[in-house]
Amino acid sequence: MSARWSVRHRLGTVLAAALWIGLATALPGAWGQVAGSKMDQQRVMDGVLPPQDSAAEYMRATPLQRSAAMSRELKEIRIAQQFGLGYLPLMVARQYGMIEKHASAAGLGNITVRWSRLPSGKSMNDALQAGFLDIAAGGVAPFLDAWDRTLGGRDVKGIMSLSSMPLYLNTTNPRVRNLADFTPEDRIALPAVKVSLQAVILQMSASRTFGADQANRLDGITVSMSHPRAMEALLTGRTGITAHFASPPYQGQELRDPRVRRVLSSDTVLGGPSSFSVLWASSRFYEENPRTFAAVFNALLEAMRFIPTKPGVAAKTYAIQATEEVSADEIERAIKGPGIRYEPTPRNVMKIASFMHREGALQHLPADWRDVFFAAVHGEDGS
Repeated sequence: MSARWSVRHRLGTVLAAALWIGLATALPGAWGQVAGSKMDQQRVMDGVLPPQDSAAEYMRATPLQRSAAMSRELKEIRIAQQFGLGYLPLMVARQYGMIEKHASAAGLGNITVRWSRLPSGKSMNDALQAGFLDIAAGGVAPFLDAWDRTLGGRDVKGIMSLSSMPLYLNTTNPRVRNLADFTPEDRIALPAVKVSLQAVILQMSASRTFGADQANRLDGITVSMSHPRAMEALLTGRTGITAHFASPPYQGQELRDPRVRRVLSSDTVLGGPSSFSVLWASSRFYEENPRTFAAVFNALLEAMRFIPTKPGVAAKTYAIQATEEVSADEIERAIKGPGIRYEPTPRNVMKIASFMHREGALQHLPADWRDVFFAAVHGEDGS
């Protein structure tokens, strides 16, 4: 384990993770092909390449040895997600028992999937570090932070991208037309100050607006807040929140209010479509549970195929599992909206990593996006 995750931080991490998991909202309890994916040419035993050594050993093993190896894999896996449409593949996979189905098909028998919902990537990493999660889901920035902190130790890596979609910074302040118009009296809500993907994109935009040495200029007026709470705060004005760096569907719901305007889009800052949500886990989980890893991976590929072919059903799934009141028709329109894609391909990860490294948020700069992801997606045309 690297020095940055030192013993002096462990107690706080464990307590924070325990609190988040304890308070996490459990989620309430058809087929096609991913367009352009190279996964179909890479499938091995239920559709994904497990760790190379594990796969080779499995193929050489006798049936009895194979059975014994599978019996050692986890019978219960713990997965957490955050809020919004970026996590729709997880919601669909849960609603239709896709992970359990793929696990059974792989000979793993009946496994249990425990689901929870956390407010930010930081809380995801706290829970993963403390051993309360097996698989985390969140934005690219907190995922890269976990990779950086555990390099040479637990070696956290990405499983796949879940979605790419534009993120909007919205405001109700009539005087704000661009970043330079924000004042110390404004408050910008985002999932986690400094470390969330929205916080990093805000820093990237600030460095362009104010100068390369001014990336942190607006950090002092940012506030950590989950998207549902942030939307409510922005629209009611009760807590002094004047802007929200959001994600779908919240940003679209906010823009229906005539007082709300968009200040910037992540696509503009990053120069095109970029991964929003990704899935990550420790190398130990990947190496010790190759069939379980394959089941999760292929279940999410199935969910990604499901969403564009049955957007109405996917929208109803979201409405059932959402923590806030939402119309399935509204969610279906958002799913069909511009720039919304559900795919395993990591996009613009290196651009974000390079900026974070330049600003000192990452100690290590990956040479290639494949350095931070497991081999299952290495055949994708990522960036």
